[in-house]
Amino acid sequence: MNQLNTLLGIELSPVSCREKLVSTAGGLISILLLILMNERVLHLSGQVTLLASMGASAVLLFAVPHGQLSQPWPVFGGHVLSALIGVSCARWIPVPELAAALAVGLSIGMMHQLKCIHPPGAATSLSAVLGGAAIHELGFRFVFIPVLVNCLLMIGIAVAFNMFFGWRRYPAGLTRRETPTLPGTPSHEDIVMALRSLDTFVDVSEEDLVLLNRLLTSRRMSVPLE
Repeated sequence: MNQLNTLLGIELSPVSCREKLVSTAGGLISILLLILMNERVLHLSGQVTLLASMGASAVLLFAVPHGQLSQPWPVFGGHVLSALIGVSCARWIPVPELAAALAVGLSIGMMHQLKCIHPPGAATSLSAVLGGAAIHELGFRFVFIPVLVNCLLMIGIAVAFNMFFGWRRYPAGLTRRETPTLPGTPSHEDIVMALRSLDTFVDVSEEDLVLLNRLLTSRRMSVPLE
């Protein structure tokens, strides 16, 4: 069974029902507020105001609020810069299929290089190419409205929502868990070297890696952590 789970990519995720319900509520509330603020506060109902890729961002910000892919810079840079790439490809590459492929590929490369990997950003880039006449008519305004506006609203909602739950952190840097240093705790250099040896992106913060190591070490040593 373990081999099947590995093959299918079913990861170990012992998350409580409470956390799952909070994540569900966060996604629901964020999209509802995004729609209402776009239409009733900013009066953007006459344009393409809400991107489908924001639904994917809601999954990351509210189900994995501490993950590296969910942090403000990846959300902002991933969407806004990918939108810029997508609009550029749509305007200057006459073959739609090639423009779409380049938009996604260049967005991935840009997100890697600028350390703002956010998978929904590639969907935003693709929308700029294949989103239809309404998006094409916006031109580079698409980068600002709806993309930039949606990003800032989504990040703001995530910050406000997660403040109500003490065990959640958004952005992750707002809360630091103080735990005693135990023998074998890896240094920053150790973590960088280990990640470099993997040569692949790992969606977990350095603080969480250190905390997991301390928890495992304390369990072996029977040392309680506060």
